[in-house]
Amino acid sequence: MGALKPWHIAVLVVVLILLFGAKRLPDAARSLGRSLRIIKAETKSLQDDDRDLAEKADAQAGYQPLPPHAGQQAPYAPQQAPYQQAPVQQPVVDPVHRVRDN
Repeated sequence: MGALKPWHIAVLVVVLILLFGAKRLPDAARSLGRSLRIIKAETKSLQDDDRDLAEKADAQAGYQPLPPHAGQQAPYAPQQAPYQQAPVQQPVVDPVHRVRDN
């Protein structure tokens, strides 16, 4: 029942030729092939980008800050303020509501 017979393929080809015409079928097949090549190249590019990001993350995870010279304080050490001031929290504004209010 589910087997594809040669006459099924012949009927399908005849219907396609009647619908699209003999001149447009090669162009349609060519554009489909180009689209598939573009999709393949883009997915490969995305996979390469993911690998590059993973390699960069692994390389940066091994970085350690340089120790200060003997008897000197590190120039990048944050200075402590005599008192700590609590950070002021800004209310979260939904951009959609902000645009509607204007």
